Amino acid sequence: MSSSPIIVWFRESLRLSDHPALYTAAQAGGPVVCSYIYDQESPELRPLGGATRWWLAQSLRALRAELQSLGSDLVIRRGPAAKVLGDLAAETKAAAVYWNDVAQSGPRAVADGVEAALGRIDVKTRVFADDLLVDPAEMRGKDGRGPRVFTPFWKRVLALGAPPKPLPTPVRLTPLAGLASLAVDELGLEPTKPDWAGGLRDAWRPGARAAQQRLTQFLETAVGSYAAERDRPDIEATSRLSPHLRFGEISPRQVFHAARFAAEERPALAKGIDKFLSEVGWREFSRHLLFNNPDLATRNLQPSFDAFPWIQNDAALAAWQRGQTGYPIVDAGLRELWHTGSMHNRVRMVVASLLVKHLLIDWRQGEQWFWDTLVDADPGSNPASWQWVAGSGADAAPYFRVFNPVLQGEKFDPQGAYVKRWVPELARLPAPLVHQPWAAKPLELAEAGVALGRSYPAPAVDHKLGRERALAAYARLRTSD
Repeated sequence: MSSSPIIVWFRESLRLSDHPALYTAAQAGGPVVCSYIYDQESPELRPLGGATRWWLAQSLRALRAELQSLGSDLVIRRGPAAKVLGDLAAETKAAAVYWNDVAQSGPRAVADGVEAALGRIDVKTRVFADDLLVDPAEMRGKDGRGPRVFTPFWKRVLALGAPPKPLPTPVRLTPLAGLASLAVDELGLEPTKPDWAGGLRDAWRPGARAAQQRLTQFLETAVGSYAAERDRPDIEATSRLSPHLRFGEISPRQVFHAARFAAEERPALAKGIDKFLSEVGWREFSRHLLFNNPDLATRNLQPSFDAFPWIQNDAALAAWQRGQTGYPIVDAGLRELWHTGSMHNRVRMVVASLLVKHLLIDWRQGEQWFWDTLVDADPGSNPASWQWVAGSGADAAPYFRVFNPVLQGEKFDPQGAYVKRWVPELARLPAPLVHQPWAAKPLELAEAGVALGRSYPAPAVDHKLGRERALAAYARLRTSD
């Protein structure tokens, strides 16, 4: 048993179970210092948005409570990770610092700086694979390039076999007393003036325990109908695990093995579970794209789109952000996003399509808005999904695929329940009209209390005209290639 402590640097694995760095440090038998460094100063890191900062605060509180239940605590400090961890290692006379890898260029650059700083004071380091099912280095082709098409990528991941089984939670951790730590409140992560997070608090319960409970509930209930109902925003048909995965409150290995176990126990669930795991695969695919393209949030993966004639329209962008586009399914999604920090995935695609195709606003402006307002704003999935919709990314939807917001609403919200929840000014319209209130007769509008252009806006752009304009812009782009 070593008497010198090991520091475990918690990064984006805010859990105790299946935490390779923590598990290995605990096995050594000596004191373990669990630390979180809030680093806003290392230039390689993309600053968190408002909604993810709120989630991080709740997740850190939950992590601290779990550590305290094991007789330990979380040492929270702020500043450049290399300096702060170097100081903490010197202060504790640590033998080593362990952490889980974050397979992204920015976090790896920060980790390299930490390793160099610790090396200068003769403190050992160990890094453990964690946030992906497969190491991106294993997925490069003969030409050295990373994956660009999802289906062969996911088939190859599955062909490699199941990932390692999740590690157990340490039974007990030996702490090191007397270490100074910030309170979560001192990090300034949560909004105060004004406090706009009330809807987030109502909608979510962050933390690893909540993540495990959500996974268990999903596998016991909704997963059986997931393949058929996952595109329906009007019903609870999805796992809602994405923010928990985003902050490492649950690992993709835990999700994979729990889902496979459920399929073995109840074979009738296999179709839903396969579809669910393929969505976990899209997260994996997006993270691999980010690993191979660190500027995924700012640069078109397809260079031809660099010449696309985007329109700078601040008024239209603001109306879109507020959920005032005049297309009910789009406005419902954007209002849900503002209130809860989330949006149903099918609706995200329709919302994004309207911005980049009907309004011809650069996808990067939409990506930035989602980055600031989504609790699950993932550094890979968010830009990859926006590029997919725009047609500029990997495995992209064809540019001529322009979602019709009316048809999408009628198909996936057939009774208008989703729209009526988030756009209450249309709540009294009958289902056939709720997705296109402009088609209602004057008497129908009056009976529903709807005054188009006043209580609810007219469409920002006619669908047919918007589609034709988008296709014309794309045609000019193709001609100039």
